Amino acid sequence: MSVTIRPAAAADTAECGRIIDAAFAAIADQHNFPHDFPSTEVAIGLASMLIAHPGFYGVVAEQDGRILGSNFLDERSPIAGVGPITVDPAAQNAGIGRRLMEAVIERAASRNLPGIRLVQDGYHNRSLSLYTKLGFVTREPLSVMQGTPLNVSVPGYVVRRAKTEDTAACNSVCRRVHGFERSDELTDAIAQNSATVVEHLGRVTGYATEIGYFAHAVGETNEELRR
Repeated sequence: MSVTIRPAAAADTAECGRIIDAAFAAIADQHNFPHDFPSTEVAIGLASMLIAHPGFYGVVAEQDGRILGSNFLDERSPIAGVGPITVDPAAQNAGIGRRLMEAVIERAASRNLPGIRLVQDGYHNRSLSLYTKLGFVTREPLSVMQGTPLNVSVPGYVVRRAKTEDTAACNSVCRRVHGFERSDELTDAIAQNSATVVEHLGRVTGYATEIGYFAHAVGETNEELRR
């Protein structure tokens, strides 16, 4: 039977999570990199959050009642975020990934979003080729860094938990640095008590929704601070 693409549903959570874990583990093993998820249960938890959250749009690829892969679009900001996109290792190389990508691209176009973005593992050239064919342009490299926080302070800068009343100042910083704000993501992070702000000379000059995946941080440059 042919493969169909449909919106993700709560009943898809367990299988989507299993495939997310298996797909990321397979490509990591091929290149001798550590796994993205410590267990299948963690990946299922991620799938549960993505499917249930109203700010995310999810799709699954299905054939004869069997889920073959999934993709998600973070719609909480004007520039939507794609992923994670995964295809069951047993069903790869059949064009399913392209169809999952086309589904979220069409979704973004239907909502008249000005742009979409994604992050991919640098060693996965096959997916890079697909994204390039679909019109994505490589912008900049990112590095995954792990370790114990230094727990040091910088004179003149105060870091504290973000509060709801900081939202406007944080959005202003994001607009100056990136040209658009990520207010809904920030609102979620404040509600989860994971967001922090940095103050300098009595005003907010940067913030982080968290440190890790599905999070972002923004800060003014030295040139902006001098203005």
